[in-house]
Amino acid sequence: MYRLSRNDKCWCGSGKKYKLCHQKSDEKILMPLKRQGYPIPPRRLILNEEQIQGIRESAKITIAILDQLEDMVKEGLTTEEIDNFVHKYTTEHGGVPAPLHYQGFPKSCCTSINNVIAHGIPGKTALKNGDIINIDITTILNGYYSDSSSMYMVGEVSENARKLVEVPKQCMDEGIKAVKPYRPVGDIGNVIHDIADANGYGVVRDLCGHGVGIKFHDDPLVEHYRQKHATMIMVPGMVFTIEPMINEGTWRGRTLADNWTFITQDNKLSAQWEHTVVVTEDGCEILTK
Repeated sequence: MYRLSRNDKCWCGSGKKYKLCHQKSDEKILMPLKRQGYPIPPRRLILNEEQIQGIRESAKITIAILDQLEDMVKEGLTTEEIDNFVHKYTTEHGGVPAPLHYQGFPKSCCTSINNVIAHGIPGKTALKNGDIINIDITTILNGYYSDSSSMYMVGEVSENARKLVEVPKQCMDEGIKAVKPYRPVGDIGNVIHDIADANGYGVVRDLCGHGVGIKFHDDPLVEHYRQKHATMIMVPGMVFTIEPMINEGTWRGRTLADNWTFITQDNKLSAQWEHTVVVTEDGCEILTK
């Protein structure tokens, strides 16, 4: 918990004294939850308004890239050309593509086609009519990270592919609605799993949403499947991604020999959408919208 005296500045960065800011809510809300076994976020995960604004500015680049790709993604476009565009746009607008050289990743974005769940490496592969592709963009601007991804359909896609693109979007949207202050982060996965189950889809368990903003990856872990254990409490000022990966078949996947590309175990289709959100006093704000 936040061990402060009444007259210390509040941990949230408001500049107010603790007794005039979060002391009452901490004592009345967080302490009982802690006694019930729910993890309480450490102070470093609660960002102030200046930091959140920095993420908003970073997100302007991320959003612009994903928007412009709407007109670019078509049959014959290579994933290398997508990556070149992402790198050029990001750097020309003062940003840094976060994936580039991150733990050895060789490109500026992830391009995951059809049966690729996540972390597809851009290359010479050309998009074909009927493909679905997730493009995942993370931008660093002035030290602040914003992370978002969108699905794109190439030409005429099958009905099952179209549905698979639409349902994960619904999963993400409803997961975002589940973000409420002083509720466990596991609420998000419960909602998403219900929607996936209703459509006969698998929810990927090997990868998850995550804290972001000051780092590329941080707490909390945002699992997109149903949780039975006590998960971290969401507190105003926390920033994290919601990015459900939904498979047409089994939830299981496997990593290819490049140590990055993660595909469905049964080679059926997969789709994903992602936003970065900040918890507010009455819900959340989508920072990458």
